[in-house]
Amino acid sequence: PVDDETYLYTQFESADARRMYACFEQPDLKATFQLTVTGPGHWQVISNAPTPDPEAAGPRMAVWNFDASARMSTYITALVAGPYHVVRDSYTGPHGTYPLGVFCRASLAEHLDADDIFELTKQGFAFFEEQFQIPYAFGKYDQLFVPEFNAGAMENAGCVTFLEDFVFRSRVTQAAYEQRANTILHEMAHMWFGDLVTMKWWDDLWLNESFAEWAAHHANVHATRFSEAWTTFANLRKAWAYRQDQLPSTHPIAADMVDLDAVRVNFDGITYAKGASALRQLVAWVGEREFLTGLHEYFTKHAWGNTELHDLLTELEVTSGRDLSQWTGEWLQTSGVNLLRPYVDVDADGAYASVRIEQEPPLAPTGIEPTLRSHRVAIGLYDVTDAQLLLRERVEVDVTGASTDVPELIGKARADLLLVNDGDLTFAKVRLDEASWATATAHVGGLTDSLARAVIWGAAWDMTRDAEVSTGDFVQLVLAGIETETDIGVVQGVLRQARMAIDQFAADSHRHEYLVLLARRTLELARRSEPGSDRQLAFTRSSASAATTPEHVATVAALLDGTEQWDGLVIDTDLRWFLLLQLVSAGLRGNDDIATELASDDTATGRRQAATARASVPTAEAKQWAWEEIFHNADLPNAMLEAAIAGFADRDHRDLTDAYLDSYFDALPGVWAERTMEIAQSITMGLFPIYSIEDSTIDRADRFLASDPSPALARLVAEGRDGLLRAQRARERDGDSAAD
Repeated sequence: PVDDETYLYTQFESADARRMYACFEQPDLKATFQLTVTGPGHWQVISNAPTPDPEAAGPRMAVWNFDASARMSTYITALVAGPYHVVRDSYTGPHGTYPLGVFCRASLAEHLDADDIFELTKQGFAFFEEQFQIPYAFGKYDQLFVPEFNAGAMENAGCVTFLEDFVFRSRVTQAAYEQRANTILHEMAHMWFGDLVTMKWWDDLWLNESFAEWAAHHANVHATRFSEAWTTFANLRKAWAYRQDQLPSTHPIAADMVDLDAVRVNFDGITYAKGASALRQLVAWVGEREFLTGLHEYFTKHAWGNTELHDLLTELEVTSGRDLSQWTGEWLQTSGVNLLRPYVDVDADGAYASVRIEQEPPLAPTGIEPTLRSHRVAIGLYDVTDAQLLLRERVEVDVTGASTDVPELIGKARADLLLVNDGDLTFAKVRLDEASWATATAHVGGLTDSLARAVIWGAAWDMTRDAEVSTGDFVQLVLAGIETETDIGVVQGVLRQARMAIDQFAADSHRHEYLVLLARRTLELARRSEPGSDRQLAFTRSSASAATTPEHVATVAALLDGTEQWDGLVIDTDLRWFLLLQLVSAGLRGNDDIATELASDDTATGRRQAATARASVPTAEAKQWAWEEIFHNADLPNAMLEAAIAGFADRDHRDLTDAYLDSYFDALPGVWAERTMEIAQSITMGLFPIYSIEDSTIDRADRFLASDPSPALARLVAEGRDGLLRAQRARERDGDSAAD
C-alpha cells in the first residue's frame, strides 16, 4: 500500500483455517481458541476474543496473549494484524454494553465515516436483540475494512472483515451506502444465525446465508434510514437469483454439498437471494410474530451448538401451528422458477367477470422438473389518476396448482393495471395482461410505490431476457420511465440492465443506434438533474459509458479535462478514473495519460484502476500484456488480476479478444490445477467470451465440456454457454425491431 506498511488478515471459510493452525475442519467440530501473537509493537492485533494489552518482547516487538474465545467453528476464527487505523465506540442495550471498533488502513483514515458505520451497527444490535430476544454472545464487535479481500465480507465471530471498497474515498450514491448498510447487517445477523448456532454441514449453507440476507433487509427497512430496502432486493438481488435459477447449474435451495468445491461454487444467487425470498414467503405464510417466536426458541435450545434444517422447522411448526413439510418439499427441495400469468374477462359494464392466475412450471433449463408451488401473493389494482397510478385495492391470495381463481375481484371495475405479486412476496417470474402491460409501459413512472415499480421493471427485464420483448422496446421503456424513478438503486440497476441488453441482446444492426439513444437521454437527464444529486452522478456515469458519437465522446473528454463544468458535479478521483477509462477504451487516451493519472493517485485503488485502463487500450500489445499478467504472473495479487481481467474483456474490443478464444479454453484445466479456487473462478468467469455471440463460440464451449473438466469448472463454462444461447434468442427477437 501507499504507506509501505504490511496489513494482514485471515479468511478461512470454508476450510482454510488449517493453513494457519492444525485442526479438523467441519462446522460441527467446535472448540475454544486461545491465541498468542508476536508482532511489531505499533501494530493493532485483533481476533475473536477482546484484544489484551501487549507485552514488550524485544526491540520494537510485542506479544498479545488473548483469552480463550467462545466456543465456535474453525471457519469463523480470525486474526487481523497491522498498523490499522481504529475508531472506538460502544453499544449499550438491555443485555449490557459491548465495545465497538472500526478499522481500516491508515492511508484510508481520512475517508472512514465511522460515525455512520457506528450508527448502523447500534441500530442493528438494538433491532436484532429485540427481534430475537437473545443477547449478542461474543462480548465485543470489531469491523475491519481490509485490502484486496476476495469477498464482500466475512462473519468471523466478533471480528468481521469487509472489503475496503466500502470505505468510500470519492462520492457515491445512496445506493452504495444502502449496500454497505445491508452488508453490515447481514454479517451482524450471522452472529446469531451461523456463529452462535451453526449448521452441522454445508448442506445447510443456504439457510445460513438466506437467513442473513432476509434479516439484513428486514432490519434495514425497520431500523435504519433505508426503509425501501425491499425495493432494492426486488430489483437487484432477485434479478441475480432469477438468472441463476434458470441456468443449467440450477439446484435446489437445500443443495447436496458433496465436497468443498461444491460448497465454494454454491455461494450463488440461489443460496442467497432465492433462499431469502423463500424465507420471506414463509414469514408471510406463518406470520411474522410466529416466525420470530420460533427463532427465539431455536436460538435458546441450540446456542453454541449445531443444527440441521429440521431443527428450525420444528420450532416454526410449534409456534405457527402449520405443517411445513409441503412448503419444504416445494420450495427447498426443487429447482427452477415458476411463472405467474393473469387472465381476465370483463363484462359489458367494464367489471371483472373472472380473474385467474395461471402458474407455469419452470421452463429453463431444458429438462427441469415441471414443479408447481404454493405462492402467497398480493394482487394490486391500480388506476391512472392525473398521470399517477394509484392503488385502489390489494387482495392476498394463495396461488396453488396450475390455475387459481380470484373470486374476490369479480364485479369490481377493471383496473388500468392489475399487478400480480404486488409487494413482491413470492419468488416467481411475473407477466401482465395486455391492457395492464400497455398501462405499465406508458405510466411506470406514475406508480408512487417503489416496490410496485420494481416488480414491473423486473418483469420487463425478464421478458427481454426471455426474448418476449425486444431489446429496442426495453430500451425505450427505460428511456421513457427512468426520469421519474425515485429510487436511486433502481435507477442505477435499470440503467445497467439497459446497457447489458444493448451489449448482449441487441441485433448487431441496432446496437449503435441504441447506444446513441441511451447516451443522449442520460446526458440530457444529467444536465437537468439537481446539482450535486445522486441522479446527476448516476446519469453522468451512464452517459459516459454509452458515449460513441464524436459529440458525446467530446463531452466525456471535456468533463475530464475541466473545459466543461456542471454545477454540483465534482470530478473526484474515482470519477476521473471512470471518465479516463471510457476514453482509453475508445482509443482517445493512452498509456501516457494513464501514467499521469496514476502519479496523482498512487494508491492501491489507483493501481487497480491503472491496470484496468492499461488492459483496456485497444491494441494487440495491451491485450497481450494483460494476458501475460493474468496467466503467467504468479505473484499478481487477486485484486490486480481482476483489474486486468476487467480491462482485457472490454465489450467493445471483440476484434482483439476473439483471437484468444482457443487459448482461453486450452488454459482453463491448468488454471484450475495450479491456482486457488478464487482465482480460477475469477479467470473462468471474467474471461468467458460472453460478447462473442456466435455458433462457433458455442461449439468451442461444447468441445471443452466434452473433455470432462472438473465439475466446478464445467459448471461455470456451461453457465457461460447458456448465456450465449440466451443472447442469440434475444438478438433474433430484436432483429426485426428498432427503437424509434
